Amino acid sequence: MKSSGLAVLLTLGSLFSFAQAPKTSTAAKPAARTTATSKTLLWEISGNGMEKPSYLFGTMHILCEADANLSDNLKKIIQGSDFICFELDMDNMEETMGFMKYARMNDNQQLKDLLTTEEYARIEKYFANNKTMLPLSMLTRFKPYFVSSLIAERLMDCPKKKSMEEMIMAEGKKYNKEVKGIETVAYQAGLFDSIPYKKQAKDLLTYIDSIDTYKKTTLQLTEVYKKQDLARMDSLIVKSDPGMEAYMDVLLYNRNANWSHDIPNISQEGRKTVLFAVGAGHLAGDKGVIALLRKKGYKLTPLPN
Repeated sequence: MKSSGLAVLLTLGSLFSFAQAPKTSTAAKPAARTTATSKTLLWEISGNGMEKPSYLFGTMHILCEADANLSDNLKKIIQGSDFICFELDMDNMEETMGFMKYARMNDNQQLKDLLTTEEYARIEKYFANNKTMLPLSMLTRFKPYFVSSLIAERLMDCPKKKSMEEMIMAEGKKYNKEVKGIETVAYQAGLFDSIPYKKQAKDLLTYIDSIDTYKKTTLQLTEVYKKQDLARMDSLIVKSDPGMEAYMDVLLYNRNANWSHDIPNISQEGRKTVLFAVGAGHLAGDKGVIALLRKKGYKLTPLPN
């Protein structure tokens, strides 16, 4: 299985979702801590001179609406935070809607130029027979991995989808929470320029040709996320496609390293309590955000979720 779909679902911020919210509110204490061996997506960041704790939560960018729920503990943390920080500033409509500009391939390349006539016809046939968020006619100049992400969205067996980011945004809006972003749409879209468009196009074709297999994998991934099994998520991403090994630094590890610097800075070295809600694929493993923050001297404590 190719990791392009997993990278979008678990490591790249939702470029199609946005909502609106203003500023801060009161404090509420999260529930008692769980054991270090417990499976959870919710972590407290403390120590290393921090005056106030911040929190780290692993999201999945596409879920069936019934599975996109916030625990009581997470709701308390949202209420008590000074602000919320996603991968992208999802409260900035200009930034989010600018996605269309950055999603296009450079040098006016088109998808059909990267494939044979027969290969491109298979992609045309898929889009003719399956309803997607955008028609192929609007996607021909898009970076192929963005097209893969649209297909991944429709593989969920449910009429309505939501992202965890959407749910957190809605909860934060109740308390007028300010929203910020660690990265920009331009930066995230630019990540795919580091991966040859021809490889992306071939991966897209494989994705479409093996759609039933990918559907099973997507459902498996959703179950792993619902079980909050970060170690299993890390394994799925790392082992999903040997051909992606050369690009894992670009999509995942370099960004994790950057975030281990950005998270303390954004929280003003612990003077602010911030909820950082990022793709769950960034959290686990030796090169994950949890491990990297611990190496810097911070205490990462698993919380019930």
